[in-house]
Amino acid sequence: MQYRRLGWTDLKLSVIGFGTWALGGSGWRYSWGPQDDEDSIKAIWRAIDLGVNWIDTAAIYGLGHSEEVVGKAIKGLSERPIIATKCGRVIDESGNIVGNLRRESIRREVEASLKRLQVDVIDLYQIHWPDPDEYIEEAWATMAELVKEGKIRYAGVSNFNVEQMKRISRIHPIASLQPPYSMFRRDIEKDILPYCKENNIGVVVYSPMQKGLLTGKYNTETVARLSPDDHRRNDPMFKEPQLSINVEFVEKIKGLAEKYGKTPAQLAIAWVLRKPEVTSAIVGIRNPSQIEEVAPSGSWNLSEEDIKVIDEWLRERDEKLKNLEAR
Repeated sequence: MQYRRLGWTDLKLSVIGFGTWALGGSGWRYSWGPQDDEDSIKAIWRAIDLGVNWIDTAAIYGLGHSEEVVGKAIKGLSERPIIATKCGRVIDESGNIVGNLRRESIRREVEASLKRLQVDVIDLYQIHWPDPDEYIEEAWATMAELVKEGKIRYAGVSNFNVEQMKRISRIHPIASLQPPYSMFRRDIEKDILPYCKENNIGVVVYSPMQKGLLTGKYNTETVARLSPDDHRRNDPMFKEPQLSINVEFVEKIKGLAEKYGKTPAQLAIAWVLRKPEVTSAIVGIRNPSQIEEVAPSGSWNLSEEDIKVIDEWLRERDEKLKNLEAR
């Protein structure tokens, strides 16, 4: 396992981060389907054994359940992993998930997260989404207060664009950004990664395997067997006509990975980590076998030749998707 410093902070993260979205279980809008808590806890312990030293969660995952599971898993460990969680997504009176970045709401959230996680301080506290946009300055000023009060060590953001980061950076320095990044979502390469590099902001990317699509485990038949409440059923990448084009691409990277005795999942993760601006890739894990598969990608450095081959395959995929749109 390799480790990289998170921007200007003193946090040194494993290049593989343990993602807990699916650990929230079922019963909420963005569920990944049912999840066994014992599997979740064992997966966290196994990840730590394999050198993963940080966990990323959020209050909204499972409506607090993911944080509770993480709290149980880390309780009593001789050396606690670095804990990152998020705020800003809450349930309204009608049971809908909405954005709330008002000072009072964030303060309620941090106290609830500290209790669920069973920790005295959160290492990295992140604004989950810049929603509503007009309140991001108020939210960020609150985050700065929480740092001064010792409730959180560092403040970061998730899903912010460059202009939004510029607006809040005048209030308090940004420790990290958490954006989506994968072979199928590369838009951050244009301006976000250069901005973070210039301002020494750590980047912890999520969904490097594109919600599992880049693992090689999904096709028309396996997607049809997803749990009825798995949110991926409504994702265009998992539906025709995009699905066939995506599966065709994954078959190509599967062949490339096999040349090295690796899996498509390992290749997908190593691909995002090829960028020096990326501190760590957050990988969603549900059981010990999954972390055992992906952990080796934390020490795989892709060759320039392989990167060029993948770039060409991506250009071919992009062209096919454009042709679909033109029909």
